[in-house]
Order: sequence, then structure tokens, then C-alpha cells
Amino acid sequence: MAEAERMIGTPDTPDAAGAGPEQSGERPRSDSAAATVEAASAEALGMAQAVSGSAEGRGKRRIVVLFAVAAVAYALDLASKLIVVAKLEHHAPVQVIGDWLRLEVIRNAGAAFSIGEAFTVIFTLIAATVIVVIIRLARKLYSLPWAIALGLLLGGALGNLTDRIFRAPGLFKGAVVDFISPKHFAVFNLGDSAIVCGGILIVLLSFLGRDPDGTVHKD
Repeated sequence: MAEAERMIGTPDTPDAAGAGPEQSGERPRSDSAAATVEAASAEALGMAQAVSGSAEGRGKRRIVVLFAVAAVAYALDLASKLIVVAKLEHHAPVQVIGDWLRLEVIRNAGAAFSIGEAFTVIFTLIAATVIVVIIRLARKLYSLPWAIALGLLLGGALGNLTDRIFRAPGLFKGAVVDFISPKHFAVFNLGDSAIVCGGILIVLLSFLGRDPDGTVHKD
């Protein structure tokens, strides 16, 4: 009997003979797979949140750029009008570059080139609508060039809208102050210049396939 036990072999301890995967400290394979999936999901979620946060941060910076450009354009337009009205109105034009460029203050109740002087209120409403549209579009703005372009439009529109609201002959019927007079061209102001520059930039961005949300279309 002793010889048979020696040949077959017996475990040293009962625990060694009955030890299974759970008793030996091994983790079931299904639990390990679940943990791997959970870790991958957490990593993917973290990456998505990081991308979302980065995009949101870029959007906020673009909005800051838009309003900063608008503020500068508006301030320059307003300051220049205050100066020329105080110093040049009712005076002889100032020659800047011979006959090619001079400063001459005029009051424009119409649109560009003094067209539609009988529709000042309509032009005022159009300018106000443009400003509202630009502000609403700012929420979806992720493109720096578009932020600059819209900022120029916003600043110029605000400058001329200020004239139409507060200047004579009355509320919402005010005449815009124009003073930059090139030879053989219409008289305009810095707000008009900002609007034109912003419009040209928007046309160029559209031609290049760049959208306000930052996407680029390649034909």
C-alpha cells in the first residue's frame, strides 16, 4: 500500500490538491476582457472630451478676435468722424495728395454714392439686420480669417448705424458723415472702408472654399 502511494504520488497538503483558478489568485478571462473594454471606452471618451474642449476653446478665441476687430474698426470710424466734423466741416477741402485725394466733409442720407436718400430708415433697418446676423453667426465661428472679415463688417456697420441713429436730422434718419474724397470717386468714410475690406475677404474665402465653421471644400 505504501509502495502504491509512493508511485501514484499524493499532494503535500489538502489545499494544494483542491486549488482552482479562483483559489490560486487567477482572474477569470471574461472579467479581464471586460476591464480591457472599459479602459478603452474611458480612453475614447477622454479623447472625445479633449477634442470637444479644444474646438470650443478655438471657437471662443475666434469670437474674441471678431469683436476685437469690430471694436477697433468702430473706434477708428467714430473718432475720425468726430475729428473731421469738429475741424473740417464748413471749411474748404484739405488737399492730401494734390487733386487725387482730399478731405471734404459731406452728410450722406442715402446708401453708397448717395443713392436712395429718401430711404434712410430702410437703410438703417438693413444695417441693424446685418449686425444681428453677424452676431448670431459668431456662435458657429471657428475660422480666424472669417472672424477678421466679420469683425470688419460689424465695426463698419456699427459706425454708420451710429450716424443714422444719433445724427441730424433725426432718430433713425441721420445722415452718415463721409470725408475721404478720391478724385473721380465717391466720398466715403473709414466705416465704409472696413465694410469693403471685409466683403472682399469674404469673397476670397468663399472662392477658396473656406467656411465660417473652419471646414475647407476642395473641388
